[in-house]
Formats: sequence, C-alpha cells, structure tokens
Amino acid sequence: MSTIKEFLTNDHSKCDEIFASMEEEAVKSLENTRPLCEEFIAQTEKHFQMEERVMFLEFETKTGMTQGPTMMMRQEHTQMRALMKDMLNAIEINNKDKFFGYSETLMILLQQHNMKEEQMLYPMAQQHLSAESDRIVDMMSSLTAQ
Repeated sequence: MSTIKEFLTNDHSKCDEIFASMEEEAVKSLENTRPLCEEFIAQTEKHFQMEERVMFLEFETKTGMTQGPTMMMRQEHTQMRALMKDMLNAIEINNKDKFFGYSETLMILLQQHNMKEEQMLYPMAQQHLSAESDRIVDMMSSLTAQ
C-alpha cells in the first residue's frame, strides 16, 4: 500500500498529464479541447475531494489544526475551480487567448499549490497519520467526485 504522500503525489502527476494533453490539443483546435478539459476538471475535482473530504479532515481531527495549511489549500482549491470554469467558458466562446490566459494562470497556481502540498502538507499528514495511512488511502481510493 502506498503512503498518503505517495498516493496523492501520484494523483497530482495524473492530473498534470491530462493538463499537458489538454494544452497540446488546444494549440491545434480549441473546439476539440472540451473533452480533455472536462476530463482534467473531473480528475482534479476528484483529487480535491479526496483531500477535502478525507485527508484534510483526518489531519485536522488528529492535529486540531483547522486554520492552518488545510484552510489555505481549500482556498486555493476554490481559486482553481473558478479558473477551470473560466477555461470551459473560453472554449465555449472559442477564445484561444482567454483559454490560454486562464490555463497559464491555473498552471502557475497548480505548480505552487502542488509543491506546498508535496513538500509540506503531505509529509506533515503522513507523520501525524502514519498509523492510519492504509485506511485513509483506501477511503480516498474509493471516493467518487461529487
């Protein structure tokens, strides 16, 4: 079984691969980008849900920290959700400039966000939740986006 850090870091990589494919397709044809954009949004939302509905809650319960890193990550998730919606809207109106403006902003935010999680939050979570790691990874694995 993988650790919490390994599991969520691997999921970041899956989302990153879809994002790269989406941007490659958008260079060729914005119209054909919608399915990849929707796949990216769905996979990213599932990732956010695994964190927000499972790992963050477990971490907060164990540590008592509710106003710390998990609060900041939730705020960043909200910002990224808005940018993903903006990207879909740009596809809808077939505006490549807007799409790439939003996707570039999202990419920068995602890179910074993922680095904070992978280098700080996930190791903290693993440290505090190591005895529960298998159960938490199982819960996150079985979760479906809502």
